[in-house]
Amino acid sequence: MVDTGLWYEMAGLLPDERAQVHSRQLAEHVCEAMANAGGWLDFARFMELLLYAPGLGYYAAGSIKFGAAGDFITAPEMTPIFARTLANPVGRILRELGEGEKTTILELGAGSGKLARDLLLALETPPQHYLILEVSPDLRQRQQQTLAALPEDLRRRVQWRDCWPDDVRGVILANEVLDALPFHRLRHTGGQWFQGGVSQGMQGWQWDYRPLENISLTDGLPDMKDFPDPYETEVCPLAEGWMATLAASLTMGCAILIDYGFPSREYYHPQRSNGTLMCHYRHHAHGDVFLYPGLQDITAHVDFTRLARVARHHGLKVKSWQNQARWLIDEGIIQQLEISRSVENPDYTALSAVQTLLSPAEMGELFKVLVLGTGDNNGQAELELGC
Repeated sequence: MVDTGLWYEMAGLLPDERAQVHSRQLAEHVCEAMANAGGWLDFARFMELLLYAPGLGYYAAGSIKFGAAGDFITAPEMTPIFARTLANPVGRILRELGEGEKTTILELGAGSGKLARDLLLALETPPQHYLILEVSPDLRQRQQQTLAALPEDLRRRVQWRDCWPDDVRGVILANEVLDALPFHRLRHTGGQWFQGGVSQGMQGWQWDYRPLENISLTDGLPDMKDFPDPYETEVCPLAEGWMATLAASLTMGCAILIDYGFPSREYYHPQRSNGTLMCHYRHHAHGDVFLYPGLQDITAHVDFTRLARVARHHGLKVKSWQNQARWLIDEGIIQQLEISRSVENPDYTALSAVQTLLSPAEMGELFKVLVLGTGDNNGQAELELGC
């Protein structure tokens, strides 16, 4: 097995001294929590501390996360054409609700604020309110800086919220949010399920699997008789609670969820015996969750079937289910690209970004778009999701 830390050292990607001090502070905080819990932390709690511990976690502290200088890049960071394309379905939903009525866009986890900025600029008729629900004080500050350059008429529509609003009549947006919700790590071996956790070993943190006590975590998982032994996977009850809250908040309109993931039949597949857990540091993906605490992202793919089932249980309908490439093409990304280019300005950067968004080998196939809403359902989309 490759020593990930050694690889980064050889590649000249070691954190600077300030970042290493910060990382050690978070590690001490996690060790204290582990000791208080009896020497073992369930992985979901461990992940929560690494990503969201106040003032220390990856999303709660001041490291650069997005773009070339960060650890990964999202679609809105790559090109404003993404937001301009998104303005087509968002604008259509808002128009259906009535331009003269009170309408709202709620963005969950707004990153650097670029999607909000570019979307507000692209919408022919912007909503009365653009709400941002952001748990990271650092990211909220960056969003405020990004959106400060908007024209006054648009800037005054933007508000930050600390909790879900009760009544959203419009659109809820979540772009690459669900993959970073803390999840449980499960292992099936010897005919029994075990729960992944972390304890302190001779060489530092180590995986420590214990017999699963909360058997409800396996609800919806397949019969494991034809699966490899051992088989590891992830489940995220927090995402299901998140969806229930979304359904309660959206009184009229649609929610557009964009993330990397699969329907359940592909998520829990015999060939995916190591699960989907992945870490991101300096644009490199690896599986070492113990590396550089607080300086790397930790994610898992999304089980979209589970989310759709929860949404249906709480009254929402599946409106659309497509891979990102098909959805963006249907919503006019090629036309938006042509508008941005001309003989005098070929804009090769935009062309490259759009190719990345659409390519099956990059984001086009792995990323999915699930649209949920009030009103009628899409039977074909529900069939394809298996919900």
